[in-house]
Amino acid sequence: MTEEILIAGFGGQGVLFLGQIFAHLGMEKGYNVSWLPSYGPEMRGGTANCSVIISSDTIGSPVVFNPDTLFVLNKPSLEKFEASVKKDGMMLVNSSLVDIEAKRKDVNIYCIPATDVASKIGSVKVANIVMLGAYLKLKDTFSLSEVKEILKEFSKTEEIYNLNCRALEEGFGCISRRG
Repeated sequence: MTEEILIAGFGGQGVLFLGQIFAHLGMEKGYNVSWLPSYGPEMRGGTANCSVIISSDTIGSPVVFNPDTLFVLNKPSLEKFEASVKKDGMMLVNSSLVDIEAKRKDVNIYCIPATDVASKIGSVKVANIVMLGAYLKLKDTFSLSEVKEILKEFSKTEEIYNLNCRALEEGFGCISRRG
């Protein structure tokens, strides 16, 4: 099993954090993992992306050029990375911030209004976790309970943990397909 994931958006959207969650999930299940962040000099508000590889095999390079799964958190990320997704791969698009249609017809595209959902439950900062919840519904690599255990480790307070869990569950329930 090998899953190559690319997460892309603006700095401050939790791109790198989401990658860390995936890396920790993979490690907990005994997989080899790599996590490679990339961000512009602006940090918050600048572009950011993160490559994550989770594999039962040895990982030769941490760079993801052709992801199995692409998380698109903003419009520039769709424009930059859409073409890189493997045929029959998956794109999860934050439809709250991406107002253009993906052009690919050979990948599975799921639109998640992640920022809107996150705002309704209390903080736009958990839009990345809403996206993670959607991923969990589409892939059976990790369970909700496994992710909640990792979120418990990463959450600084019980309030943040509860917000993350709610975002995860909301994302799990809000899949729509286009393309």
